[in-house]
Amino acid sequence: MSTPLQSNPPQPATRAFLSGIMAAWTSVFALVLAGSYVGIGALAHEFGFSVGWMVASTLLVWAAPAQVILVSTLGAGAALIEVALAITLSAVRLLPMVMALLPLLRTERTRQRELILPAHFTAISMWVESLRLLPQVPRENRIAWCNGIGAGFMGVACAASAAGYYLAGGLPLPLAAMLLFLTPMSFLVSVVRNSRLVVDRLAFGLGFVVGPLLTWGKVDLALMWTGLIGGSAAYAASRLYSARKRRPP
Repeated sequence: MSTPLQSNPPQPATRAFLSGIMAAWTSVFALVLAGSYVGIGALAHEFGFSVGWMVASTLLVWAAPAQVILVSTLGAGAALIEVALAITLSAVRLLPMVMALLPLLRTERTRQRELILPAHFTAISMWVESLRLLPQVPRENRIAWCNGIGAGFMGVACAASAAGYYLAGGLPLPLAAMLLFLTPMSFLVSVVRNSRLVVDRLAFGLGFVVGPLLTWGKVDLALMWTGLIGGSAAYAASRLYSARKRRPP
């Protein structure tokens, strides 16, 4: 895991950007991304896409699950509107991450266009590491730092996807599938580790119960409903518990 940055006075934007890149390259998520994108590169090779197309999709889509959807649906001959809709639904899960991250970056002088790039870079790896490390970064440098860590992770992903593309001939399909599983598992472990509130842990526990039940029942959009049901129930339970604690004996 990368070492948290020490609290320092504001520094030049270029130096903050480079610090973000180094934070990405020294993070355990760099290894996770490398493994995942080797699998995605191999998948793109199997469907007949070029390595240039694979790298471009990494730069533009920048989310491993969405790229798996992109490659598999286009490779299967799906209509473009169906592909776009599937990717959009997959990307909705990132919206709460963006909403949680951007308030940490803003200052009174921040312009809206300065937040576009950090919003694009926001994915599981960048989000988890940013929430962990940003408190030690001067607020004036946070946008540049986030752009750096996002660019660092994206560079790792592009290199790994290209490597996976050329290794595809000797990479067994089950191994490629296992590599794709690294990202969700690392996200799960990292978020559970960083959860400090009982409501967060309760939401995770409920998700493990509700998710499989909805999947077993063949409920459409099971992942979305799992989040809504588990998160709402955990929030309600937390509010009820807090109200009971405040109630006089």
